[in-house]
Amino acid sequence: MQIKYTLPLLAIVGFAFAAYTVIRSNQPTPIAIPFTEPASAPFKAFIAGAGIIEAQSQNIAIGTPLPGIVKTVTVKVGDQVKADTPLFYLDERDTRATLAIKLADLAKAKADVTIAKATYSDAKSLSDLAEAVTDRRAISAEELLRRRNAMLITQARLESALALVQQAQASLADTETTLSRLIVRAPVAGEVLQVNIRPGEFAQAGFLSVPLLVLGNLDKLHVRVDIDENDAWRFDKNSKAVAFLRGNRNFKVDLNLAYVEPYVVPKKSLTGDSNERVDTRVLQALYRFDRKLLPIYVGQQMDVFIEAQDYSPNQDSAQPPNAKGPAL
Repeated sequence: MQIKYTLPLLAIVGFAFAAYTVIRSNQPTPIAIPFTEPASAPFKAFIAGAGIIEAQSQNIAIGTPLPGIVKTVTVKVGDQVKADTPLFYLDERDTRATLAIKLADLAKAKADVTIAKATYSDAKSLSDLAEAVTDRRAISAEELLRRRNAMLITQARLESALALVQQAQASLADTETTLSRLIVRAPVAGEVLQVNIRPGEFAQAGFLSVPLLVLGNLDKLHVRVDIDENDAWRFDKNSKAVAFLRGNRNFKVDLNLAYVEPYVVPKKSLTGDSNERVDTRVLQALYRFDRKLLPIYVGQQMDVFIEAQDYSPNQDSAQPPNAKGPAL
C-alpha cells in the first residue's frame, strides 16, 4: 500500500518542480543597475554618438622603414620631443661596414681619375707636338694618326674614370641614406604616448597591429565622434555639441568642430558591448577642446550629444538641415 501511494506522489512532485523551473526560466532578467548614471542630452533634439579621444595630430603610429635589431631607445613615455628628434636607433654595423667599402671605392675611383688625367695630358702633349710640325716630311702620317688616336683613347678613359667617380659617389650616398634610415625620428613635435620596443628586440617594417611607438601632439585634444549613417542627414556642422566623460557625467565640456571627414566608413567597435552595432557605417566628425578642462587621457571614451533640428517625417513644413545642400 505504501508503494501504491509513493509513486504517484513522486510524479506529482516532479511535475511541480518542472513547472516551477519552466516558469522561473521564462521570467525576464532584471536590468542591472548601472555603476554610474549615464549622461543625458542637454538638447531637445539631438544626435548621440560615441567618441574617442585622440591627439590633435591624430595618434601617429611610428614604424621603421627598414627591419632590424633595436640598438637604443632614446625616449620614454611622457617625453616631449621636437620634430626630427631621434626616437630609436637600429643596429647599423653591417651598413657602416658597407659604408667603409664605398668610401674606399670612391677613393680608388678618384685616384683612377688622377691617373687618367695624367695619361691624357701626356698623350695630348705628344699629339700637339706632332700637330705643330710644319714640315710634314719630318713626321710620318702614320705616326701623326697614332698620336691623335692615343689622345682620343686617353680622353675616353678619363671620361670613363670621371663616370666611375660619379657612380661611386651615388653608391656612397645610397649607403649613407640607408644609414640615416636606421635612425627613426619624430615626424612632428609632440608627446610620446606609448613605447612598445626595447633594445635587443627585432623591429619589423610594414603594418603592425601593435605599433612600435605612438606619438601625438597634445596641445589640444580631439574627440572623434561616430555619427550613424541614418543620422548623417540631420548633422549640421554649425550645431552645438557637448561631451560627457564616460564614468562621471559631472565632467562635461563644450566642443568646437575641427573638421569632418566626408568619407563614410564602416563602424568599429569602441565600447566592446555585445549590443553595440558594428554592421553599419558612420560619418566621423572631429571636435576640439582644451585638455585642461577635463581629467582625460588619449584613448578614453566620451558620450557626445550634437544638437539637431527637431524634424518629423509627418511634418510637411519641416525640412532636413541639408535640404539645400550638404552642411558638411
